Amino acid sequence: MKKISVGITGLGSYVPERVVTNDDISKLVETSDEWIVTRTGIKERRVADENVATSDLAIKAAELALEDSGLDADELDLIIVATATPDHAFPSTAALVQKNLGASKAAAFDLSVGCSGFIYGMVTGANFITSGMYKKVLVIGAETLSKIVDWTDRNTCVLFGDGAGACVLESCDESFGILASELGSDGLNGDVLILPAGGSRYPATAETVKNKLHTIKMDGKEVFKFAVRVMEKSSMRVLEEAGLTQDQLDFFIPHQANMRIVDAAMKKLQLGREKTHINMDKYGNMSAASVPVALDEAFREGKIKQGDVVLLIAFGAGLSWASIVMRWNRRDRDV
Repeated sequence: MKKISVGITGLGSYVPERVVTNDDISKLVETSDEWIVTRTGIKERRVADENVATSDLAIKAAELALEDSGLDADELDLIIVATATPDHAFPSTAALVQKNLGASKAAAFDLSVGCSGFIYGMVTGANFITSGMYKKVLVIGAETLSKIVDWTDRNTCVLFGDGAGACVLESCDESFGILASELGSDGLNGDVLILPAGGSRYPATAETVKNKLHTIKMDGKEVFKFAVRVMEKSSMRVLEEAGLTQDQLDFFIPHQANMRIVDAAMKKLQLGREKTHINMDKYGNMSAASVPVALDEAFREGKIKQGDVVLLIAFGAGLSWASIVMRWNRRDRDV
């Protein structure tokens, strides 16, 4: 049986218009632009309006990805939405996207893996295609993290932003597409990045709201150490699995969480800044949306060419990580 290769045939991304700068945040908590930039590399982030939900951002990114792919929504077989901020506990955000796109033939479900979610979704979607079950899969990473941030906690409120990115996966020429991937989880340390309340462990009560248990809690030092370690090791493992060496890597799309983490990974991989795309200065950490938005921008700006070896990697809640190495199958955007 001939092996099916899977590549990206469409990309799209969307961020809200509202910009919140570091100076804006310094009016809410004791911090400064210099403090935030020095420690994170973040200068501003996008924040969705009060009446805008995650599915609203996801739909906009999905429409652009479908347009880029040349597909109609009713041709989709599956929609996967990776998000830590779903519109509701149920129905899934993917079901809401399906409804609004008019993708009547598609199955739909969400993935909750925090910032690693989009790559988890890509691997999942690709496996549906290689199994022969589906042919056209839409994967979306979308977040409205501003709605679960404690704006009085300077250790977390400076980090996060809202946005969405999407890709269409289909079979491609066997010399292109996904070459190798890795998914991982370290549940022993899951409590260092957590949204404590709102689930079955701590259902919503007046007490959980009063104690701000419906907002992100993070041990930044532990997450930092985990991220630096896993970004290096997973990158090397996935390259090795693909039969590639570091010097064969053409472009690197890391999760956009902290510039110091990215710099450490780039140093280990012996890559220069010209081989990556950084947008955390504009958007902050958009969790599951970070990688697809960066990927879309990099391709749109002509930084990624057909035949390039591209590595995507992310880490997040779980604690989780995910990486993909692929040989880029798309021609330039204007072709």
